[in-house]
This record gives sequence, structure tokens and C-alpha cells, in this order.
Amino acid sequence: MLELHQLHVDIASAQVLRGFSMTVGQGQMMGLVGRNGAGKTSTMRSIMGHLPLRQGQVLLDGQDLAKLAPEARAGLGVGYMPEDRGLVPELTVAENICIPLWVSKTLHEQDRLAFVYQVLPELKDMAQRRALLLSGGQQKLVALGRALAVGTRLLLLDEPFEGVAPALSMRISQVLHQLKGANLSVLISQSDLNHSSGLLDATVVIERGANVA
Repeated sequence: MLELHQLHVDIASAQVLRGFSMTVGQGQMMGLVGRNGAGKTSTMRSIMGHLPLRQGQVLLDGQDLAKLAPEARAGLGVGYMPEDRGLVPELTVAENICIPLWVSKTLHEQDRLAFVYQVLPELKDMAQRRALLLSGGQQKLVALGRALAVGTRLLLLDEPFEGVAPALSMRISQVLHQLKGANLSVLISQSDLNHSSGLLDATVVIERGANVA
């Protein structure tokens, strides 16, 4: 499903990825594990096209994503949950969830919203609330819902358990358990495996932007 081949990425004059490679199979739930600053977020942003590749390839079912505009990922069924949530404060919960759907030519907005509300019914109850009025934990769930709305083939979840209360960590784990076996590929980055050791099919360790054996 997803193949990363020898990624070299720079931010300003700093090299953040140094030949990093990994694959995520069809329907596989993969962990990307590393300490803070190891290159996990840079890997996610490179897949999404937010960071340009100096060298290497990002392939989705053999298609070279580096040749596409960043917003084209949504049309390919890639959902992304950034570590900082990335919500638009003045928009409602429902509007934030629908943002990537507005650039998709294949997904029906109401159908995908219904799916998100089925998986995360608590979001339906706050659908018309503006994002700026939500707690940090609630915003995390909205960011997850937005990724689920468009991520029909691949989900990229950057530190979904970071900085959240134990109850919310458990809730996110429950949602991810629901997704297993759904033919959906999932890449989860985190600094440790405390919250997801029972979820993952395999893990890849990254350190200083490179693979660790």
C-alpha cells in the first residue's frame, strides 16, 4: 500500500530524514516509533507533501505521491491527523471534519460524515460547536474524525496518544481496534508503545531520521 524509499528531507539547513525507508501493507496497522526529534513528524509531513523530498520516493499503490500537489492526497483516500490537530478555530466541528472532503471528487460528504458519527458518536453531539470552544481532548477527537472522513485507504496518525488523558487514550484505542480488519492501512507514530502494543501488526524504529535495525 505505502512504500517509502530512501527519503532524504531537509528543513532549512538541517537534514531531518537521512535515507529513511519503510512499507505499510494493505490492511496493516504499523507503528513508527522514535524519541522526540527522531523524524516521525517529518516522515508524516513528507508523505503528505508538506515537506519536499531532496531524494527518495513515496509510493501509494505504486503511484508516486511526490509528483502530486499536497491536497491531492485527500482524493486518493489518505487521511492525516497531525500532532497539533490543525483545526480551523472558527469553523464548526462538522465543517472541520469536512475540509478534506471538499477537495475530493469521489467521496460523498453526508455519507462520510455519517460514517464518522457512527465510529465517534460523541462528535455528532458537538457537530455545530466551533472548534475554538472545545477542550484539547475534544479537538483531538475532531482531528481523528477528519482523518477518518477521507481516509478510506490510508490513515496517518501523528502522536494520537500524546498529551491526552488516560480516558481519551482508551477511547482512541477503542476506535483503532474497530478499524482493524477493515482493509484500511494505518500508520501510527509515537514515542513509545504504552498505548498501542496490542494494536500494531509491526513497528519500525526511527532515530535521527534513519532506520534503526
